[in-house]
Amino acid sequence: MTSLSENFNTLISTRQSDRGYTNQPIEKEKIEKIIESARIAPSACNAQPWKFIVVDDEGIKNKLADTTSSRILGMNHFTKQAPAHIVIVMESANLNSNFGSLVKRKHFPLIDIGVAATHISLAATSLGLGSCIIGWFDEKAVKKLLNIPKSKRPMLIITLGYPSKSEIREKRRKEIGQVVSYNQY
Repeated sequence: MTSLSENFNTLISTRQSDRGYTNQPIEKEKIEKIIESARIAPSACNAQPWKFIVVDDEGIKNKLADTTSSRILGMNHFTKQAPAHIVIVMESANLNSNFGSLVKRKHFPLIDIGVAATHISLAATSLGLGSCIIGWFDEKAVKKLLNIPKSKRPMLIITLGYPSKSEIREKRRKEIGQVVSYNQY
């Protein structure tokens, strides 16, 4: 019987959304490896509809973190702790991807960005870093802060850092029978 490699299984089992980080800076080599893993992610029709903005300047990073916090909902207050953030900006897709998106009524660049974000998170975990993918932020403020052109959209922000806690939380997921069927719905 075929099984997942032990390394891969450990990687996907230990990846989690970390919401607490130490103040230890991230080595530039690790950031570069993480970005490379995102750069080589697959995309529909090889469109690569993304740009990655690494934010590691403390002043800019703290202002970016402010765009993710909500006092009303009490969420994302941990983001200032992360020494680096990666903003994924949606770029224009190529003709084939755009045509496929139109015909199939699926916006392939959004799917592609999700795949790239997964690569970032798994690469971070493999390098001993924590990450958290954030979709809740003030898009207008992010665009202004990072000089993102009006025609572009920041889709996700991923925090990166050394986790403040070493424990791996138990994954609470639906039972396999609730999410999988074979040969029909």
